[in-house]
Amino acid sequence: MPRTITVAAVQPALALADVDNNLARLEGLIRDAHRTHKPDVIIVPEAASAPNVHHPAMRTVPRPERGAPYQLLTGLARELGIVVGGGYLAERDGDAYGHYVLAEADGTVTGHDKDIPTMWEQNYYVGGHDDGIVHSSTLGQVGLVCGWEWARFSTAARLRGNVQAVLGGMCWPTTPHNWIGPAGWWGRREHQLQIGLARKLPGQFARLVGAPVVHASHVGPITMRLPGLPRVPYRTRMLGETQIVERDGTILARLSEKDGEGHIAATIELADPHPIDELEEAFWIPDMTASVRATWDLANFHGKTSYRLRKIAGIHIAQRE
Repeated sequence: MPRTITVAAVQPALALADVDNNLARLEGLIRDAHRTHKPDVIIVPEAASAPNVHHPAMRTVPRPERGAPYQLLTGLARELGIVVGGGYLAERDGDAYGHYVLAEADGTVTGHDKDIPTMWEQNYYVGGHDDGIVHSSTLGQVGLVCGWEWARFSTAARLRGNVQAVLGGMCWPTTPHNWIGPAGWWGRREHQLQIGLARKLPGQFARLVGAPVVHASHVGPITMRLPGLPRVPYRTRMLGETQIVERDGTILARLSEKDGEGHIAATIELADPHPIDELEEAFWIPDMTASVRATWDLANFHGKTSYRLRKIAGIHIAQRE
């Protein structure tokens, strides 16, 4: 039978590769969201231990799959008596993965590995092979989605009609903000275009899958390194667009980039899925900008090659608990 639950989503502003302090900040946000909204579920973004950016320090970010990020999420779920979902770079069997867990109050934990690391993320972890559909004793069948999995028709196709809710998050850094002249004009224009895509995406995904969406996103400034020119700083911002969306695409609650760090909550209905929009024979759900289309394959190949070579050399993961 259909039923309603209260869900919350956290939009954090986290620091480059600063795992311990990021987890402490995340804990504070989760506790504050619980005090404020009294939700049944709290969702934080993918890469919640440290944002997925291009920087050598990212090799220090992976933690054992059941290390500190896992212990934080599962411990809060048990203590607060709710469902908590969040992602982190997890080390397993000698590789790192973009892992997302859904932890329940009774100690049950399910998870999903992001299928394709996005562009420069290929430098730091590998893709998984599960379908992202998990069974929650609290919520029923749910889909777990990370990063630009949200942006691909193939993800919507595997969840479509199979889940009662879609949970997960995004780490979407945009174009450089430290360039001047024509390059600076291009960066500002690209930033606005990508904000528009990010704003529409959770609703588009909900209509394709036929289920409500809880989409948590990173926000705030961060400085990484320019891919291919590792000594050149790349100052950028996370796009935000944390949203809770009904199955018909209606936005129930939202935090934009301008809202900054915080959390939102809304009531959603869990029921049999009912897709509204048709799938298309295309790769991307949004009409991705020309720069994304031009660099997607090249950046993926470059990062994947780098990861493999560093793994052969035994230096692809720099820190372990």
